Amino acid sequence: MEQFKIEAQLRTERGKGENRRLRKAGYVPAIIYGGDKEPISLTLSHNDLLRQLEHEAFYSRILTVNIDDQPEQAVLKDLHRHPYRPTILHLDFQRVSETQKLYREVPLHFINESKSVGVKLGGGLISHHLAEVEIRCFPKDLPEFIEVDLTEINLNDTVHLSDLVLSEGVEIVALISKDASRNLPVASVNLPRGAQTEEEDAEKEASASTEE
Repeated sequence: MEQFKIEAQLRTERGKGENRRLRKAGYVPAIIYGGDKEPISLTLSHNDLLRQLEHEAFYSRILTVNIDDQPEQAVLKDLHRHPYRPTILHLDFQRVSETQKLYREVPLHFINESKSVGVKLGGGLISHHLAEVEIRCFPKDLPEFIEVDLTEINLNDTVHLSDLVLSEGVEIVALISKDASRNLPVASVNLPRGAQTEEEDAEKEASASTEE
């Protein structure tokens, strides 16, 4: 499993003017907060940060933020990008504790789509309804992603949140309340729209012939 380490320096000067100066010099202002410690303002290297942000796992993994050679365990809580330039404007990190559960959005990885029964035998198409899901777990149990195996999904079937296979210690936040309305669809297999219309027309014709 890839580990992410971020080199950071304490930042004592604050304000919009100081932030603009840092960005022009190739740095990114950031903050780390949470736990039993006070929030700390940080300065990060913009280029180093961009390279790490290319990895999907960076957004859901426990990160090591090395503040003047003092490591802190944290997760990425918020990220502000420039609206049209490839520039990071600000980051928020939240400290983690091994004894406190985390609430995190993790991506869904759909596998075996082409092998799906509903696709191979039924001629259906797969629709993705969710790309990520909010989970709750201790830091040691935090998954990089949740895999959704579509091999056995038949035509007109739907995969819901409750169907997802989770590793031990991981809960889906939407399902904790036991509210059935929050058991959202994740993916489904259905005929293409045109094919559905043709099938419905054929059924109507068959029904009309029977009635005659």
